[in-house]
Amino acid sequence: MDYKQAGVNIDAGEEVVSRIKPLVKKTYTKGVVGEIGAFGGFFELDVFDYKRPVLVSSVDGVGTKLKVAIELGRYDTVGQCLVNHCVNDILVCGAKPLYFLDYYACGKLTPDHAVAVIGGMVKACSENECALIGGETAEMPGVYAEHDFDLAGTVVGIVDREHIISGKSITEGDVLLGLASTGLHTNGYSLARKVFAGRLHEHSYSLGSTIGDALLTIHRSYLNVVYPMLQRFQIKGLAHITGGGLVANTLRVVPKGLQLKIDWHAWKWLPIFEMIQQEGDVPIEDMRRTFNLGIGLVMIASPSEADRIGTHLKTLGETFWHIGEVAPA
Repeated sequence: MDYKQAGVNIDAGEEVVSRIKPLVKKTYTKGVVGEIGAFGGFFELDVFDYKRPVLVSSVDGVGTKLKVAIELGRYDTVGQCLVNHCVNDILVCGAKPLYFLDYYACGKLTPDHAVAVIGGMVKACSENECALIGGETAEMPGVYAEHDFDLAGTVVGIVDREHIISGKSITEGDVLLGLASTGLHTNGYSLARKVFAGRLHEHSYSLGSTIGDALLTIHRSYLNVVYPMLQRFQIKGLAHITGGGLVANTLRVVPKGLQLKIDWHAWKWLPIFEMIQQEGDVPIEDMRRTFNLGIGLVMIASPSEADRIGTHLKTLGETFWHIGEVAPA
């Protein structure tokens, strides 16, 4: 009995590292020190433009969206979803990303699959100007089934302390602007998979694609739209709409004593959400608590500033809606 017979293929792991090295280098920014393969990732922090620099970190996964990728045999999108999700989580704090690290665990390491997943991370890191400086690939038979894998990532970003967006200045009457999502992003897949069990290859006229393609739509990054606006507009609060839905996530940045008055008719659901509700007979409250329903990020600002922000978003061709306001509890 040797390690390979026990289910762990060291040669496959070395092949993955060899193949991803030139891909990962494409993400390197001027702060990166060294190359992947060391026991740690190195990043030289340039704080020249910051009075009181604060590092902001977030770790997350993509949930059971992985099961859709596995069933369809498509591994190039979930890595992008992972990076974008993490980037959005620190963006709503006012931070821009510096570097990213990933964790890829599987039952049996298939180099082509791993390289495709990490290639997606490389693409998203490059788009977010974020360096991929390290990670871990773990083959764990007995923990994962042969064709299963799991994915997690950590992003580290930076913000000046005085520019942290905490929501503490939010007051009654402030306006909620909702920026469009591309679909489920990375939440609600356990329910969606139950509704569409055995139907991922089915083409839908309303979706304009197969159900599986719609479910694998990449989780959008809002960095390149929102971050430049932080110095230009008085944005009091930002919320990334993930698990828990619109209300629960937005309330995370709203001070106590206030609540949200949401106009649920201000925007039209994406077809994928309509299909889930109708074909799964899902209660409306459960839809609102489980999915983003087409709103991926919420901005909170005073009425006058919200008008200015809206005008700016229109010049960018950005889809958004006035979805409500802050009210007394």
